[in-house]
Amino acid sequence: MLVNLLLVAAGGGTGAVCRYLTSLYAASRWGAAFPYGTLIVNIAGSFIIGLFLTLAVERFDLDPRWRLLIATGFLGGLTTFSSFSIETLSLWEAGALSYALLNTAGNLLLSLLACWAGMVAARVV
Repeated sequence: MLVNLLLVAAGGGTGAVCRYLTSLYAASRWGAAFPYGTLIVNIAGSFIIGLFLTLAVERFDLDPRWRLLIATGFLGGLTTFSSFSIETLSLWEAGALSYALLNTAGNLLLSLLACWAGMVAARVV
């Protein structure tokens, strides 16, 4: 049990650092008016979870601890639905309704598309 907790913690910490660095980069590159960093990590995380879990279940017989490290830990720390929620509502309350709707549609549709692409990519390999 302790090993499992350490795997989740290590993956989660790494994912959270990656999320933070992505948000810093996105804000410096495209500005902070729109939460590009959150959108990027949600799309990337959706692709990675689709790819990884499809490979883990359909192609390889991976030790379940890899799921804890990658899917639960890293991707749990990387993806940011709680951040998405507060950022979207903050945009809405600030009167930036078009940004709030763009953020909602972008995160939902592009993340689903990325997850599907990951699944397809895993099956092609």
